[in-house]
Amino acid sequence: MRLAGAGDREAVERLVHDAYEPWIEVIGMRPLPMEADYAALIAAGRVHVTDGLEGIIVLVPEDGVLLVENVAVRPGLHGKGIGRALMAYAEEEARRLGLPALRLYTNVKMAANIALYESLGYVETGREGIEGRAAVLMRKRLSP
Repeated sequence: MRLAGAGDREAVERLVHDAYEPWIEVIGMRPLPMEADYAALIAAGRVHVTDGLEGIIVLVPEDGVLLVENVAVRPGLHGKGIGRALMAYAEEEARRLGLPALRLYTNVKMAANIALYESLGYVETGREGIEGRAAVLMRKRLSP
């Protein structure tokens, strides 16, 4: 894992597009990660990538929690543990930053993602509308 650099922007945007495009039909609109400004996120040091750009994770430190804003794995590589490795990396980053918990949100129609997060110890903390989309809010407290 490494921080994405400015030269990775195009590859990051392509990976996010390819990973989220199948969800457009499911949720009826473009998922929020497809709308993000990756040049700004990369410049802010928020985008982390696997060495071969098989996956990315966007992490945003907040007060007392690390927000997992986006996780994307290159299509064709699903089921190989890349997403789980990205989520484990997020936990390592939270610990490194001294943050006791992680939070994320995902579309209510992304059932497979919700199931994955639950299997990793995330619990639903609520539901809310975010930019016209119905989101499930989830949180994981790290053990000391």
